[in-house]
Amino acid sequence: MGESSLNGSDFDDGGRDPMNILIADDHSLVRQGLKRLLSSESDMAVIGEAQDAGQTLDLARKLDWHVLILDYSMPGADGLRLLKELTHDYPRRPVLVLSVHPEDTIAIPVLKAGAAGYIHKEFASEGLAIAIRKVASGGRYASPELMEQLAAGRARAAPKRLHDALSAREYRVMWLIASGKPLTVIATELGLSPSTVSTYRTRILKKLKLNSNVDLVRYAIRHRLLERP
Repeated sequence: MGESSLNGSDFDDGGRDPMNILIADDHSLVRQGLKRLLSSESDMAVIGEAQDAGQTLDLARKLDWHVLILDYSMPGADGLRLLKELTHDYPRRPVLVLSVHPEDTIAIPVLKAGAAGYIHKEFASEGLAIAIRKVASGGRYASPELMEQLAAGRARAAPKRLHDALSAREYRVMWLIASGKPLTVIATELGLSPSTVSTYRTRILKKLKLNSNVDLVRYAIRHRLLERP
């Protein structure tokens, strides 16, 4: 599919067609909430909704979108892998990542992987439209603190906490276990075998220096890693 150029002037004039927004999130209530947030924006129109990785890729191919709002934790694919596939196939179309995960754990990896911006779901109600306009105009969006780090080249080079050493897939598995999901359910959601998920669990516990799922839940609570979507 051919790419069209995006620049800030395309969306500044209220007389022009609105920019097309594609929303990808596995929670129906979240998608409805995002649509309500954007319904009052005259320069934006939600043209499609996806609830898993496969549907996201399918709609991305079929629809003429300008900005894709992507939930980092989509069923059917690793978050970074899905992001890299989208940014590879549509290099001139910005992907804005939306997540419940802490910014200092997820934001830098997704920005390095090609995301045009990162916004925590907690702040979507006040910052989503601003973030969309920012990335649609060719800019990058994150919190002022993170953007300052990136601009100054001070993004962390080495893990400061044990869970910072987890890969994106390990972090996702850790989060699902700490959220109370059985290994069989996690395997189905991530498209893995139960034995592979069990291997991830063992690796995660070793990296976090923990002994059990109970310890993992306590660790997640202590570090405020469990947040409502």
